[in-house]
Amino acid sequence: MKKITIPYLWELKRKGEKVVLLTAYDYMMAAIEDMLGVEVILVGDSYGTTLMGYSDTLPVTMEEMLVATRAVARAVKNAMLIVDMPFMSYQVSPEDAIRNAGRFMKIEGVDGVKLEGGVDIAPTVERLVKCGIPVMGHVGLLPQSIKQVGGYRARGRTDTEIKQLIADAKALESAGAFCIIVEAVKKEVTPLIKEAVDIPVYGIGAGPHCDGQILVVYDILGLTLLPKVPKFVKKYVDIKSIIEAAIKQYIEEVKSGRYPDDKHSY
Repeated sequence: MKKITIPYLWELKRKGEKVVLLTAYDYMMAAIEDMLGVEVILVGDSYGTTLMGYSDTLPVTMEEMLVATRAVARAVKNAMLIVDMPFMSYQVSPEDAIRNAGRFMKIEGVDGVKLEGGVDIAPTVERLVKCGIPVMGHVGLLPQSIKQVGGYRARGRTDTEIKQLIADAKALESAGAFCIIVEAVKKEVTPLIKEAVDIPVYGIGAGPHCDGQILVVYDILGLTLLPKVPKFVKKYVDIKSIIEAAIKQYIEEVKSGRYPDDKHSY
């Protein structure tokens, strides 16, 4: 498998071939995803809710994202590696955004960054692109703005929201974003967004009409402690139950003295 590039992703869109995107936050998971052919790996700020125990993504810091990114970058050989810009690392000013995005791009193997927002963030996206930093856009449900909008709900329910989604996508494309993530958008709206732009549109909870799909890797493995799993998440295996069974057996064997036995002793 050759290294995934922006022109390659555009070519897949032209051919109508779906792209597989997945999050990773550590070396081992990233190595497995890369080996199996995941085409775009995202070091998501969902790192905060999956591995750090935060209730949302807002507390995630640049330093935490840098640690996770370095670990993932050491494993990725073929996939495109994109990094989420954490909350308040790019919203204050374009200069802040350039400085912080540059810290990610200095890590060998990182191919670009992702920012949330549309029309409002387009000028910052344009500045980043002019500096040679590839940008993945993100519209629809914006986890970093969850306190402002008052909850996690699907977007594109009204004509006003649909018009805003289309305007956001167009603004990001004009600013130079090479693709857009559309999150939690009514499935009937996604084709309208795709028609409005020429760049790839990848979905998470945006229906089957996207150019590709992204999910949080721990969600598809059943490793989530969320009180309510989003409707769009499909659990492909229940790793949590397997881990629980292994730990329970280990506890029992240590307590009973069955572990370690001669086979597992020097």
